[in-house]
Order: sequence, then structure tokens, then C-alpha cells
Amino acid sequence: MMGKDYYKILGVSKDASEDDLKKAYRKMALKYHPDKNKSPGAEEKFKEIAEAYDVLSDPKKREVFDRYGEEGLKGGAPPGGGTAGFNPGAGGSYQYTFTGDPHETFRMFFGDENPFGSFFGMGNTRGNMFHFGHSAGDDQMDVDDDPFAQFGRGPSTSFGRQPAGRRKHQDPAVVKDLQVSLEEVLTGTTKKLKITRKVLNPDGRSTRVEDKILQIDVKPGWKSGTKITFPKEGDQTPNNIPADIVFVIKDKPHPTFTREGQDIRYKAKITLRDALCGTTISVPTLGGRKIPLTLSDIIKPGSQRRIQGEGLPFAKQPMKKGDLIIEFDIRFPDKIPPGAKDILRDCIPSS
Repeated sequence: MMGKDYYKILGVSKDASEDDLKKAYRKMALKYHPDKNKSPGAEEKFKEIAEAYDVLSDPKKREVFDRYGEEGLKGGAPPGGGTAGFNPGAGGSYQYTFTGDPHETFRMFFGDENPFGSFFGMGNTRGNMFHFGHSAGDDQMDVDDDPFAQFGRGPSTSFGRQPAGRRKHQDPAVVKDLQVSLEEVLTGTTKKLKITRKVLNPDGRSTRVEDKILQIDVKPGWKSGTKITFPKEGDQTPNNIPADIVFVIKDKPHPTFTREGQDIRYKAKITLRDALCGTTISVPTLGGRKIPLTLSDIIKPGSQRRIQGEGLPFAKQPMKKGDLIIEFDIRFPDKIPPGAKDILRDCIPSS
């Protein structure tokens, strides 16, 4: 290949990916920017780097360069006289010329005319570690790895990206209710939930719609209001930190029981006769068993009975459970025959 070797200029291999090219341009442009590099030839090198990135980041230009070199790209006859694979311009040549301003390329890539003002101006020099005020646990970022990653990846086709030095803000959390049955709270369960979100493409600018399955392992005894957070699983854009997805546990209404903390309540319907004379009732449990309960004392309105250990487990002590509380709904007759009333008057004390 005759002429300039754009791969060599950027220091990448011929099979370099788009991300490899972006990282290489980022590193070389910062190294040879004439505002910081005063050595002879830095200005020309800076322009050469911009030209190399302009060619290799464009699939069509890169294809022509790979086949015919710089001379074929800029108008020389392709080797062997062939012309397949590229669009000839006037005179049967591609006629590429880098007419761009390397400073404009730099500004479009980094989103600011002088990103050095936000970093090097604070006393740092090329190659040092930069601190962005990340929260605890975030890695520090080396200039060679991507010091400007928080401002978006790769060149922008507009000037609407965030100014250098300004941190991205995280979108507000997306909160969704997750209803679970009392039976699921009793034993624990696994919920798999599908979310649809926007995901950034490798170019760092465009997005695609993607489905993702989130798995929640509901532990025995979890209370209503328990929150499960999936960090940064919301929509991705070039200018945001994705929102957290938060699921809030809610008790699903039950046809038989109501929940009171770790206790569950069951309403038993009995007749007035049973309330006065006694009976044995069958009490259901969350586990599906039936427990016989003998009522020998008079059941007054508001009376309750308690069966220990038949409620819900405690989340932090799963072997310990709440109680099953039985309250009574006493059904009074609509009418009583006159003869029965006389008997009741004689049998039931007046006070």
C-alpha cells in the first residue's frame, strides 16, 4: 500500500472495530492537540490524525482505502486498473480530499472546543488519573481508557451534547407494583418479569428497543411495601444515566384471609345457636389444611380465637410464624316462633 497508512497513524490494526477507532482517535487527538503539544510537527500530526479518523470511521471510505490505498482513495488509478467496489468520481477516480477542520472534528467528537479547561486546567497532565466525583465504588478513569465517556461516545453530528465538565444526571426511578398472593408470601416464589427498554447501539448515539427478563426471588414473609431495585435498567440515551427499576411488593387480595403483619385473619360464620350452645368448626389454613376448632364457651360478638404458628413466616426468622386469628360472624335468625321465644325467656338470664 503506497502513501499514508491511516491504521498506523491511529495505532490500530486493520481489523479495528468502531470502538477501537474511537478510543485511538481520542487518545491521539489529546496527545497531539496543538494547544497542549508545542513540539514541532504537532499541528500537522493533529490534522493527520483527524484525516485518518475521517477515512476509517466511514465504511465506504475505509473499503476503498483498504483496497487501493491512499492513492486510489484520492484519485490515483486502482491497482490493476480495476474499479469494482467504489464509486469513481470525475475522470474515473474516487477523488477523496480531507477538507475538514481538525479542530472542528475535535470539537464535534468531545462536544466542546476546549475540554482541557475542565481537566488539564486543574493541574493534571496527560496520562494522569482524572477524578470525576463518582460515588463510592466507582472506578477512576484513565485518560487512555476514556476520560470523556460520561459525555457520550464517538463523534456527534450535532452540537447538542453535554458540555465537558458537566455530569450526566440519572433519570427518576421507574416504580412498579408487584402483587403477590399470601400463599406465595408463605412459601416464597420466583417472579420473572419482562421489561421493554431503549438500549444504546455501539455507535453511542442511536438506540434500539430491547426486551429483558428481570428475576425477583420473593422471600418467605416479605411484607407489603418491600422494595426490590434493579440499578440502571431503564431507557438508555447518549445523555442520561438510565433510571433504576423499582418493584414494590403488594399483597394480592385474598378471598378467604386478610393480612395483619405476620398474622392472618379468617372470618368464621356461625349461627346464634352455635354461638350459645357450642359447636366444632373447620378452619382453613394458607397451606391448604383444615384445622378442627371446638367452641364450648359462649361466643360473643367481637370474640376471637387464635391458632399459633399458622400465620406467615417472619422474613428474618423464617422458622418463626405469626398466628391465624379467627373472628366470628354470628348470624342471627330473622324471626323466632312465639313458642321458642317463651322457652328462651325461661332459659336465658335477663342480666
